[in-house]
Amino acid sequence: MRPDFSGDVASEHAAVRGAVGVFDRSDHGVLEVTGRDRAKFLHAMLSNDIASLAPGQGCGATLLDVHGKVQVLLRVLALDDRLLVVTPPGAAVPTQEALDTFLFSEKAYFRDATGEESMFVLAGPDAPALAQRVTGTLPGDRAWSHAPATIAGATVRLVRGGGETGEPEIWVMTAVANGTTVWQSLCGAGAKPVGRAALESLRIEAGTPAFPDDMGPTVLLPEVPFEALVSYSKGCYIGQEVIVRIRDRGHVNRLLRGLALEGENVPGAGAPVFAGDVEIGKVTSGAWSFALERPIALALVRRTHADAGSPVVVRVGESSVPATVSDLPFAHGSPVAR
Repeated sequence: MRPDFSGDVASEHAAVRGAVGVFDRSDHGVLEVTGRDRAKFLHAMLSNDIASLAPGQGCGATLLDVHGKVQVLLRVLALDDRLLVVTPPGAAVPTQEALDTFLFSEKAYFRDATGEESMFVLAGPDAPALAQRVTGTLPGDRAWSHAPATIAGATVRLVRGGGETGEPEIWVMTAVANGTTVWQSLCGAGAKPVGRAALESLRIEAGTPAFPDDMGPTVLLPEVPFEALVSYSKGCYIGQEVIVRIRDRGHVNRLLRGLALEGENVPGAGAPVFAGDVEIGKVTSGAWSFALERPIALALVRRTHADAGSPVVVRVGESSVPATVSDLPFAHGSPVAR
């Protein structure tokens, strides 16, 4: 059956699509990297261009294994004297341990700063205007650009988000001691608090893969939307040969696609996807779409069945539910949007 959203989930979703909401990302990990070789070292490890980042700039990136599979999804922010690496929840320590195995004579020093920062995300068409109204400033337009500011006397860092929800986003980072003050100020300025259920609906509508649900250690980076996470002009990094070989001489055998389901049953991760009697993929995450008023999902499906409009069937519990493959994002140009 359709999930019972007895709280305010629909209005939270509507706030982000139509005005501005705010959600908490303080569960994410943070690694602080110092030392003269910090950028050079991470540049050689990660999929994106770290060496060219000036203070106030940033980028998304991945740490891959030698087979091109995603070990972790990261956001890297360059400051004057250090780099901040934001990791998914619980991933700071394993990320540091993985990078440490490649650290030899380079002068790069890692410190786990998880829990020291409160991190909130303003999301919605009015998010930049609200941030500017309460701080008097904004970061640059490029994703993960950042700038210092103050809110209610608290020092914060404003960061231009990467569009996880499909809307403009401004991250607000501050010392954890200031978290309550900053949160209350953002809500008092008009941002509506947004919970996990609404955020999942927004994220999946936008076609944004999450780590490790949709992109993880069993997933090749080119199987998911990855253009903002890779530089083809930089030097070598772990997994580069596989990524370049796929670009130049081949293709992947499966792709992350959207599924728009009939009925009201939201599929869980791992639900099998069929074309006829043949299993052609699995759901990686699902949610109720308030924009489309139907269940939607992200799924890794065989490339031969990945065209938008392709009919498939998803096994949800004991039921076989008809579905249609969709382009991503769902909310913009989807063949099933209505």
